Amino acid sequence: MEPMLLKPVGKDSLWGGIRLKNEFNKHIHITPLAETWECSAHPAGPSTVVNGNFAGKTLDIVLKGHPEYLGTRVDKKYGLPILVKFIDAAKDLSVQVHPNDDFARQYENDSGKSEMWYVLDATSTASLVHGFAHDVNLEMLRKAVENGDLDKHLNKVHVNKGDVFYTPAGIIHGIGAGCLIAEIQENSNVTYRVYDYNRIDKNGKKRELHFDKAIQVLNMKAGTRYKQKARLVHYYPGCSREILCRCQYFETEKIDVTKGISFTVMDMSFQVILCIEGSGGLETSEYKKPLRFKKGDCIFLPAGLGRCFILGKCQFLKVRV
Repeated sequence: MEPMLLKPVGKDSLWGGIRLKNEFNKHIHITPLAETWECSAHPAGPSTVVNGNFAGKTLDIVLKGHPEYLGTRVDKKYGLPILVKFIDAAKDLSVQVHPNDDFARQYENDSGKSEMWYVLDATSTASLVHGFAHDVNLEMLRKAVENGDLDKHLNKVHVNKGDVFYTPAGIIHGIGAGCLIAEIQENSNVTYRVYDYNRIDKNGKKRELHFDKAIQVLNMKAGTRYKQKARLVHYYPGCSREILCRCQYFETEKIDVTKGISFTVMDMSFQVILCIEGSGGLETSEYKKPLRFKKGDCIFLPAGLGRCFILGKCQFLKVRV
């Protein structure tokens, strides 16, 4: 058993940019590059193992052959329960919503999608949509979409580097221009666009809206005014650690390594390392040769891997269920 360095899948979209190529070493021949799916076993874009015994195989194939790598907490019926992405929003994303698990599995043959965002960088004017500004109803929404003035019903939040947002299924949202984000989400590719600013795609057509499905899953109550919660940072010799998000689907921790850190990957859950700054090397009690990684890299750690050691100077997100 060994750690697996992953090669991502790139996704284009009319709102994407070039920062993932320029700043995160993504050598993917897509322009604009909107997303990279760093740790994915989703059929719409599985990542590929780069090193070791499984080099060249996609992560979904590896996990089908070794479901024990997921851990005892994971329902093997649905496979890898999360998807880890980088998102570069050079322009506004659509205003959208995702269904919960029950709805998605019944109507889309997919999982629902609750998600969290960690803001890697943001321009001074960057903002995002997170919930409604007040209670709405079906007729209000339909009229606003038809008239192109849905913005008056939306709660817009200014964004700063280091901010964390958790967006459960059913909450209307939209990442705004100027946001560079690491996204941890359920393993799903189901999005219902509510409004898309009447934009034209590369084929000269307006992108499809999914209003009739969206209204079946939308939470139409006013969202609470979004405020960043105070986060507790724990300092240790060689590193600091803070929990960014803990929900029923995953836990995300941010770790800043100045010299080194050790932790254990137990039988209960796999873990994922997403490097967001610097570089380092990862060893395990069995895998003595350091697995080198740098900003932008993602590593899958199978459940039961045991003691892990990271040396270097880096920042990374560590995800588990």
